[in-house]
Amino acid sequence: EKYYPPDFDPSKIPKLKLPKDRQYVVRLMAPFNMRCKTCGEYIYKGKKFNARKETVQNEQYLGLPIFRFYIKCTRCLAEITFKTDPENTDYAMEHGATRNFQAEKLIEEEEKKIQREREEEELNNPMKVLENRTRDSKMEMEVLENLQELKELNQRQAAVDFESMLEQYKELEKRQRQKEQEEDERETKEMLERALVKRLRDSDSDSDQEEEKRKEQQNKHAAERPTDILTTDMSTDSKVPSSTGVKRQKVESWERSVGGMGGKSTLGSLVVRKKPAATNTAQQPGAGNATASKPAKICAPTTASSSQTAPAQNSSSLSLLGAYSDSDDSNSD
Repeated sequence: EKYYPPDFDPSKIPKLKLPKDRQYVVRLMAPFNMRCKTCGEYIYKGKKFNARKETVQNEQYLGLPIFRFYIKCTRCLAEITFKTDPENTDYAMEHGATRNFQAEKLIEEEEKKIQREREEEELNNPMKVLENRTRDSKMEMEVLENLQELKELNQRQAAVDFESMLEQYKELEKRQRQKEQEEDERETKEMLERALVKRLRDSDSDSDQEEEKRKEQQNKHAAERPTDILTTDMSTDSKVPSSTGVKRQKVESWERSVGGMGGKSTLGSLVVRKKPAATNTAQQPGAGNATASKPAKICAPTTASSSQTAPAQNSSSLSLLGAYSDSDDSNSD
């Protein structure tokens, strides 16, 4: 609340003439990470300082003035200076420290360099301009498509009913389980059927083998005693013949084949008997002859008896021999 008199004229107030390199004290923050050259202290971006500001003489960028700032190291109090860079919209390190590595700045510089080279190529080559335009249009179309897909995906997620989705998932699991159970039952049925068919085939093959074995055994029994045909008469005469009957039949077969030598009919032809007429003629001559005939008569019966006993002994020995052979055969049987 100042009083201005009615005759006050501000143009009459004298102006102060200040030097152009005048410095001002300002409060600022470190614009980037830096390291002091004197003591090696690191000063990080955002550190607050009471700095002195001045205008750089004879340096401008498109009519914009460039300002210089003076700060002191927090450890050794060494003076550090940096100034503005309106061309790159950044700050440039000038004295007392070094700027640390920044990947973002390098990427930006590389992009600017590529853009500058592209512009130079387009100025000299009109076909390159057309190629770059087509490439840019393709990139724009791809970006628009990706954005559209993202929008559709967001809309789908916004309209998703999680309860219905869970119910559908449960139904799908239930169907899969039922399908698996049906497949398991079908496989078990097939396996049982295969096992049953295999058992039936095995039983049929076993029965066929048993029948074949029976037939073979019958054929073996039939071919075991090929000489049983000689005793067929015995089996027809009596179903259960005794041992004496078997011996008698064997003796008869022996006599039929070899010949009975113990019979009287066969050996009777070998004995010669004296005729009665010869006895009458021997009695007529006399007593001497009679006496002579007596020894003849006596000899005749002796010879006859001897002749009869000899064949009988032969026949008995042959019959005993046959009986002995028959007994051996029966024992062997």
